Amino acid sequence: MNYLEEYKKWCESPEFDEETKKELIAISEDKEEIEDRFYKELEFGTAGLRGILGAGTNRMNQYTVGKATQGLANYILEQGTEDKGVAISYDSRKMSKEFSIQTALILCANGIKAYLFENLRPVPELSFAVRELECTAGIMITASHNPPKYNGYKVYWDDGAQIVSPRDKDIITKVREVKSFSEIKQISEEEARQKGLLNIIKTEMDNKYLNVLKNAILNPEIMKEQGKKLKVVYTPLHGTGNTIAERLLKELGLENVYVVPEQSKPDGNFPTVDYPNPEDPKAFKLALELAKKVDADVVLATDPDADRLGIFAKDTKTGQYMNYTGNMSALLIAEYRISQMKEKGTLPSNGMLITTIVSSNLAKAIAKYYNLDCPEVLTGFKNIGAVMKKAEENHDKTYVFGYEESYGCLIGDYARDKDGIAAVMALCEAACYYQAQGKTLWDAMNDIYKKYGYYKEAQVSIVREGVQGAQEIKDMMTKMRNTDIRKIGDYKVIRFKDVEKDVVKNMETGEITSTGLPQSNVLYYELEDDAWCCIRPSGTEPKIKLYMGVKGTSDEDANVKLEELKNAMLEIC
Repeated sequence: MNYLEEYKKWCESPEFDEETKKELIAISEDKEEIEDRFYKELEFGTAGLRGILGAGTNRMNQYTVGKATQGLANYILEQGTEDKGVAISYDSRKMSKEFSIQTALILCANGIKAYLFENLRPVPELSFAVRELECTAGIMITASHNPPKYNGYKVYWDDGAQIVSPRDKDIITKVREVKSFSEIKQISEEEARQKGLLNIIKTEMDNKYLNVLKNAILNPEIMKEQGKKLKVVYTPLHGTGNTIAERLLKELGLENVYVVPEQSKPDGNFPTVDYPNPEDPKAFKLALELAKKVDADVVLATDPDADRLGIFAKDTKTGQYMNYTGNMSALLIAEYRISQMKEKGTLPSNGMLITTIVSSNLAKAIAKYYNLDCPEVLTGFKNIGAVMKKAEENHDKTYVFGYEESYGCLIGDYARDKDGIAAVMALCEAACYYQAQGKTLWDAMNDIYKKYGYYKEAQVSIVREGVQGAQEIKDMMTKMRNTDIRKIGDYKVIRFKDVEKDVVKNMETGEITSTGLPQSNVLYYELEDDAWCCIRPSGTEPKIKLYMGVKGTSDEDANVKLEELKNAMLEIC
């Protein structure tokens, strides 16, 4: 069936409600829009669904969400774990609550227990709840930091991590086997409650989660003492973060927490930002205005599902608020926590700091200094979770810290996804600790560079939307994969990794070895002088991403090298 036939079916079939038909009939003259909505099915990928809200097979709507849930239900029934149940949370996006209730009821209609949060809650609390309730799976309705027109559906398994291979592929197969929307089972909310299948998670889960976080504090007395003086501005960017973040900080002794009032309430329209992404400095406009007004020391922002954290910290020497990349903020937390654990004699001898293939090489330098293993995994925190699970099963390694450059880290093993709430707490603790020494967070960051070297990283996203864009991205990867690149800018290529083909080529000797990583459409160039480049298509957005990193002898030297490498990479692509 081609896209026009599929469109006609959606406009006419009794399977679809009148509101959906009305929306589609309104675009009957727009062939390009019809094609984009129907040229493919919204794919249930390795992280679940993510797409633009609207009617159509290539959109997030009650039918695509229903099909995904029925496929997941069929998989759970096949595993025989339906009595363990599924925990479900959601963020502030349009249709998030509706999708969460729909998801819960479809599971219940299949005889699977559902534990639904009574109100929106962050991703890390969902991951924690899956483990706490010993569920078979978890679902988070969110599109993370995407623009307002998106929503999504993340799937977790019983360890609290997003699904990984081979389970992800098995679930995808079950979703694809649901050929008709009429196969989606239904039950009323009243019947689901009567049968004991629909269970509501109330604030008791907040208390358990926050107690675990508070117990992870390394210097509680310093935090209470310095919390009287430290000034923190925080914004949840209209998302889930402030359901618990402000409460947590105040209970830890921070007396001067200023939440951006215009952004404190959940709102799926994200009216004060174009893009609710703490990776984007523009999202900090209101927070920085408030920071200057109250003379804040630290400015923090979490994305809608609160797994990512962005930070600005005041440099008292210049009076400027300095922006931190995801590498900088996470590794500042890592250096603080690991150094304090070592000082207190609690750093495990078999500890590991887990990083990703596109994150800073500074992580490896920190791990080496503290004699920690430093496993390197593919992009996506679920891959960090998989290493944690293996270590837990083998009893051979102890998790200390894990992070990815996309503004996410996890300070403990209580969950299996990145935790923006815990990162807010950890950065505030670090700020209190350094403040007691007469230092700012910016001073602490510069001390790290002086200790290990000036590591700097950048990322460039090239957006290509629609059918043509998808082909362009595919062509770019093919071109790079088939070109023998020996030099990028001023740097020689030492090793070339094609993760999809599981090949590592030594460019000097020609020796071929294995990557040791799961198959993924990623190309990585290891360069001389601890520099590197990487290219991969996004798994959730219509873009191709270029990553790069350098090591300089000074801040200025590193910035110049990074800009030159970025330009060289763009020329090649």
